Amino acid sequence: MKDDEVGQRPEDEPGTGVVAAFGRQLKLLRVRAGLDRAEFGKRVGYAADSVASIEQGRRIPQPRLVERADEVLGAGGVLVAMKEVLARAQYPAFFRDMARLEAEAVQLSAYDTLLVNGLMQTEEYTRAVLAMRRPLLDEETIEQRVAARLARQDIFNRWPAPLLSFVMDESVVRRQIGGPAVLRGQLEQLLLIGQKRNVELQVMPMDRDDNAGVDGPFTVIVRKGGDQFVYTEVQGQSHLQTDRDGTQLAAARYGIIRSQALTPRETLGFLEKLLGEL
Repeated sequence: MKDDEVGQRPEDEPGTGVVAAFGRQLKLLRVRAGLDRAEFGKRVGYAADSVASIEQGRRIPQPRLVERADEVLGAGGVLVAMKEVLARAQYPAFFRDMARLEAEAVQLSAYDTLLVNGLMQTEEYTRAVLAMRRPLLDEETIEQRVAARLARQDIFNRWPAPLLSFVMDESVVRRQIGGPAVLRGQLEQLLLIGQKRNVELQVMPMDRDDNAGVDGPFTVIVRKGGDQFVYTEVQGQSHLQTDRDGTQLAAARYGIIRSQALTPRETLGFLEKLLGEL
């Protein structure tokens, strides 16, 4: 990824740029087809008020709606052609470059210290996390971001399968985000993910007297061809490191963190025990 490809794209926010352009195009095609919002919504599986939000550029449509709308309105691919850029607009501006890298990764290694990594979160856990944000997010934005986060989990179904490694501080899997029931569901999901052949899941115990991850969470991503990136995020701000020396040092640091954590097999046993205590 070139330096000029990295950065925020405010023109993709709801109400502006491609989102608003898609809404105008959708309305034009719907009116031309002689359909009111209620009838069109019925055909694509959306309520009339949701169709209005999309046409007014206040809501980013999901890929399945774009495809169905193109078919129902006989758009001949005009709407589908905007699907990729609309999908990118689902994410907060600071995360869009990382979302692209995840989709291209052949190897991803993540160290987390506060929350379960977004790639492994359950729908309930994600919704609970987003509901805690300050300033508050409106319900439409929360649901949009829940859908976007769950869509990222397609990384587990890709083939060739990327190599995925996750290390979490013990506090992450003990913190009852959303309450005991939500945590129980999250632990069950972690156990399932930890059994995938291309996934190495590890917990860093709180009683370790040596932890190379004291500088905080980070993710190392490798793309086909060997390009390596390091992603960090704090307080709604992100940084994507691309220089070779920096990314190699981060990869080495991650290797040390893995060596200090529980093994993947020990981790599954630890999670099973924790689940039994809830």
